[in-house]
Amino acid sequence: MLHSYTFSNFQSFLEETRVDLTVTRKVADSDWISSRPTGERVSKVMAVLGANGAGKTALLKPAAFLGWFISQSFQNPIGSGIPVAPHFAASNEPSAFSCVVDSADGHLWRYELLCTRQRVLREALYRKEKRFDHLFIREWDEKRKNYRIRQRDFGLSDNMIENVRPDVSLISWAAQYGVPLALRIARPELPWVTTNVTGVGRIKSSDDWLYVAARHYFEHPQHKDSMNRLLSSWDLGLEGVEIRQMNFPNPQNPEQQQTVLLPVGKHRSHGKLYDLPFALESSGTQGAFIHLMRVLITLEHGGIAVIDEFESDLHPHMLEPLLGLFANPDINPHNAQLLFTCHAAEVLNILHKSQVMLVEKDEDCESRAIRMDKVEGIRNDDNFYAKYMAGAYGAVPRI
Repeated sequence: MLHSYTFSNFQSFLEETRVDLTVTRKVADSDWISSRPTGERVSKVMAVLGANGAGKTALLKPAAFLGWFISQSFQNPIGSGIPVAPHFAASNEPSAFSCVVDSADGHLWRYELLCTRQRVLREALYRKEKRFDHLFIREWDEKRKNYRIRQRDFGLSDNMIENVRPDVSLISWAAQYGVPLALRIARPELPWVTTNVTGVGRIKSSDDWLYVAARHYFEHPQHKDSMNRLLSSWDLGLEGVEIRQMNFPNPQNPEQQQTVLLPVGKHRSHGKLYDLPFALESSGTQGAFIHLMRVLITLEHGGIAVIDEFESDLHPHMLEPLLGLFANPDINPHNAQLLFTCHAAEVLNILHKSQVMLVEKDEDCESRAIRMDKVEGIRNDDNFYAKYMAGAYGAVPRI
């Protein structure tokens, strides 16, 4: 599970910012909190609230970026660089990232990265036994124009190190050579992070994503069954969703046929079932169909779903059943996590104050974030929803 991540000089965040999912013993036990083999208690959910343009999406991006960089950066086209964007007040300075996670064997791990758009300047992986000891430390030597790499029980041979690309994580690089520890960490066949966030922002729902989700449900019938059960139970007017194979002329070669998978909604009216192409369903139904694909992948295999505007096009009452999937140990046996932004303040009536981050941007275009339970003067018996809406905690539009 992800315990925390920090970052600095990244997009609208200049100073070091920490997103901490661990909670103290003072927080009451709930199904949204997991007691870890390492001794910590870690939340399965974290909501991010703030005004438009405050930096909510930017707060999510480091988690999505680290998941991609560690596991998949080897696949990045040569010469394309590292997709980081420093704050424009420090555009010539590097960006820094770190994260702390635990593994099922009871170990705590820390990963650190310092980089520019062009190259990794420092990268390190630590594992905690009695203390954090490095498995590797990789540092750029500007004078010699090469990397100095120290490793301990990581398993990368000298010939593997010789040509390491400057814009690739050493973990992702080692995984391509079959290094067992790197393969275990990178998990290239199923990344730890499932997200709708890229370096340029949220991937918006579209017809293309309906087709992507349809193919996923077609290839994973267990997820299709869960999606149908959940959508039908959430009173969206659906009896279910059918995935149909349709043949169309290939645009590249009209003489050939191509098979397309199309979702079709099944609706009952006056005792009869009727079909409705999914492109004509409500945006809320389409959004839930796509969101559930990402959520169900994470729930089945573990890891973290990082989703921007989680409630987009959904009624606020849909938040609780969606979040409840992560609290249900039968549905979430691997303690998968959800990190999300939303504009629905109703989430404050669902989650504990330690499971909410508030984001604001100042007059210098610098974003800052604070976990809600760290807000000065906040009380356990506060009506969090009412006080947030009244502006008592900040992170609301200035109108």
